[in-house]
Amino acid sequence: MAANIDFTPPADPWLLFREWYALAEKNEPSYPDAMTLATVGAHGMPSARVVLMKEYNENGFVFFTNRRSSKGAQIARHPKAALCFYWKSLRRQVRAEGQVVEISDAESDAYFATRPRGAQIGAWASEQSDILATRAELERRVAEFEKEFDGKPVPRPTHWGGYRLTPALIEFWQDREFRLHDRILYRRFDGQGGWTHERLHP
Repeated sequence: MAANIDFTPPADPWLLFREWYALAEKNEPSYPDAMTLATVGAHGMPSARVVLMKEYNENGFVFFTNRRSSKGAQIARHPKAALCFYWKSLRRQVRAEGQVVEISDAESDAYFATRPRGAQIGAWASEQSDILATRAELERRVAEFEKEFDGKPVPRPTHWGGYRLTPALIEFWQDREFRLHDRILYRRFDGQGGWTHERLHP
């Protein structure tokens, strides 16, 4: 069983996240960077899916996607979102809510260049979230772009890039017996870099 949160939490939630994420990288059998991302869809309907966090720091959590996808369109209309990490092996959860912005082209270019070539081709071939008649149609598009970029570096599509969620709140949750869980909630105050924190009832 993972350790309980019986200490005085640090003033900065990023210190605690860094510690928990390092443990997740060592103990979670697959995808410690997986997080559920919830955005606001049409008519205020929530929409959630799992994406991979590719970077984090005091400015927020970064993920990448096709900006023409359903999530990209939702973020464009309502640039606020929530995310949640759940590490079953540690019996811990971290969730955050905040504003979402596009990261710079230079940052997106730098990350795209690190992706496997097949994933780079896929970013061109997939019209993410659009209707696909058959799997063969997707494979045909992949073959077309493989031919187009044969022998050349694959550039980043302009419609593909990164986003950063800058949290206004971050909550740390630790499982405990009889559902008497530990919950520590951090809130950013005055829109500045400072944080307050408090324990919540489970």
